[in-house]
Amino acid sequence: MGHSEGGRSAQHASWALSYISYYRLRAYWLYYEADPEADNHLFKDGTTLEAVLALYEFDRRLRLLLMDALERIEVAARGAWAHQMAMVYGPHGYLNAALYPRTDRFQANLTQLQSEYDRSHDVFVDHYKRTYNNPPLPPVWVAAEFISFGLLSKFFSALRGRADRKAIARRIGFDDRVFQGLLHHLATVRNICAHHSRLWNRSFTVTFPLAQSPASLADTIAPEADRKLYNTLSMLLHSMGAVAPESDWPNRLISLIAENPTGDFAAMGFPDDWQQRPLWRHLCPD
Repeated sequence: MGHSEGGRSAQHASWALSYISYYRLRAYWLYYEADPEADNHLFKDGTTLEAVLALYEFDRRLRLLLMDALERIEVAARGAWAHQMAMVYGPHGYLNAALYPRTDRFQANLTQLQSEYDRSHDVFVDHYKRTYNNPPLPPVWVAAEFISFGLLSKFFSALRGRADRKAIARRIGFDDRVFQGLLHHLATVRNICAHHSRLWNRSFTVTFPLAQSPASLADTIAPEADRKLYNTLSMLLHSMGAVAPESDWPNRLISLIAENPTGDFAAMGFPDDWQQRPLWRHLCPD
């Protein structure tokens, strides 16, 4: 290595450690260590800082792309929940304890909703606060604007009536039992993305039931990858077809996946035949 090249590499390393930080980058160079369980931190032969930074950048772009889909699905879920609750039970019907079989969970959800309402400065929320004081919480279509994704999943899963859950889930493209678990999972994925944490080869602790229908989805998911990103991406592909059918998100996803700098798709849970599975087949070039 020449003197100038060595100087540039040292500057690059100094920049990376200063602006990304050692501990954040370590989550990515662990992949390149010969034995991540050992204390010697020896790298595989041929590992470079550029390779680690390429993986970091790939993961950063992956998080941003997922946030795009998660935003669309979250907005659609909020709208589906508000529509069902308002049409069937009226503006404040969602606050009726009789809709929820577990009183303790309903009260906990209500307390959290009040807290989120108190913190919100959304224009609709401020209008309600200035204009009304009874009921203390606003109509469901206003609540849908400030409720967190995690709390929305709790309200959905707490509903007594399966007909309500089915009507909401159908608008997002899923069976209600699958959607109940998926909402919780996607809320955790959203938090991972929002906190800029490693995503690409993560093993998720919060999973979701494997869909049995439609056939295109059931034949795409990989049961052996129940904690890996592949199944999450497959579920997002299916749901985006329902909530944003004209979006180019699927094509952007397949383009980014092809740029995986490690070439290791198994670490993301992708099965060997993923390109031939229904939801991916039409996206992959021959």
